Amino acid sequence: MMVITAWLEALQPWHWLLLALLMLGAEALGTGGFLLGAAAAACLLALLLWLLPEWGWAGQFMVFGLATLLLSVAYWKLFRGYNERTEQPTLNDRAAQMIGRQWVLEVAVPSGESRLQIGDTRWRVQTAQTLAAGERVRVVASDGMILQLDRA
Repeated sequence: MMVITAWLEALQPWHWLLLALLMLGAEALGTGGFLLGAAAAACLLALLLWLLPEWGWAGQFMVFGLATLLLSVAYWKLFRGYNERTEQPTLNDRAAQMIGRQWVLEVAVPSGESRLQIGDTRWRVQTAQTLAAGERVRVVASDGMILQLDRA
């Protein structure tokens, strides 16, 4: 126990910088921003400990915990929405990409829900009325992975 206490009392700013770098490395593995607040708090502690070299380890850990909490919440509130914005909102939504697409049916589609081959994919489709083979149709909406079809 004395060894741990002696190590904690000897904390230097570079220890906090090392912790910040380790957390940034772990963040690069894909934690989704969770460790950015802790890494920033460790950098803040390195600066504070450099300015106040006689600061005790208990106070350092208390400020680190509080700063981690505040900076993580700040990231979540301020930057999370920015990271989710995109110029291509339908990039990973294949059903939404189909909206507006038109083609001529090769087979009849009964009203209600059924399956239909479109391109190289077999889709679940819904229609309000029966659509005959040879009719031109278009995708008007999607509900999850179900396409809503109507006459073009």
